[in-house]
Amino acid sequence: MDLISKTTGFIGQHLFHALQTDELQCRRLVRKQLPGANSHTADLADKTALTAACSGIEKVFHCAGYAHAFSSDSGNDLEKQWQVNFEGTRNLVEAAGQAGVRRFLFLSSVKAMARPGNVCIDEDFSGEPETAYGQAKLAAEQAVLDAGTRYGMHVVNLRLAMAYGAGGHGNLERMGRLVRQGLFPPLPETGNHRSLVHVADVVAALRLVAQDDRAAGRTYIVASPTAPSGRELFDALRTAMDMPHCSWEIHGSLLRFAGSFGDVFKKLSKRRLPLDSESLDRLLGSAWYSPARIERELGWRAQIALADGLSEMFRSARSG
Repeated sequence: MDLISKTTGFIGQHLFHALQTDELQCRRLVRKQLPGANSHTADLADKTALTAACSGIEKVFHCAGYAHAFSSDSGNDLEKQWQVNFEGTRNLVEAAGQAGVRRFLFLSSVKAMARPGNVCIDEDFSGEPETAYGQAKLAAEQAVLDAGTRYGMHVVNLRLAMAYGAGGHGNLERMGRLVRQGLFPPLPETGNHRSLVHVADVVAALRLVAQDDRAAGRTYIVASPTAPSGRELFDALRTAMDMPHCSWEIHGSLLRFAGSFGDVFKKLSKRRLPLDSESLDRLLGSAWYSPARIERELGWRAQIALADGLSEMFRSARSG
């Protein structure tokens, strides 16, 4: 039997449905009781409950985590990042090892790496993550690898690029809603690169590394080899929503001025505007990651093209 943490989350739901479709036995680990069989309620801070949840389990897919859309100076937010993403992961992997679980798969993030700047980076890129989220994820990765060594357990860390797809609520989905409403500015072409990955490809990677012995003890970036620019994403979103092509763009200097104004507004009012320097960097800067290691070592390839993934995402949103 497999255990999946946070099957109420975006990726956990997709993984759970995929395993159920193949008629595999799964147990859901959740914080609040769900209807139906094979659901186990436990908090990631409750070591006793986690050990009980792992009893009789062969594989654990750890999909739970706490993410904040933007950086935060809140002490509570920083504490929660560490408690959930590091301590919670450490508690679960220790419980798994003590319960005799054979395989533990951890969903990490490319944010566990240093900022890539304008180059495409792989898992060996040097430097430390800048955000509390990335620092907690990196520490959690090491806890997973250490537990794998001590318990003789097959463990793998997957560093996901921005995941998207039906049912998602991330940055790309928010951008799409604003584009549809005519509230998102037509970005200039800066030649930047933003790595993404469709949720179906994430599920395929999880299932592959859970079975392939060559993956044991490894850390892999999971991303599509195609990394569009912010402008290409803007155009692709309009196409996916059957909107006409937009032939004009807002000059970068005007966007930077608006971002600076957003910074001042946040400092004075303690509230965010839709556009500040941080959000602008996500639109015009690069976050470019190479999946070459998992492609080379395990033969995984992202299968969902951006146009197809966006069309599926918005078809689902319209039908819902």
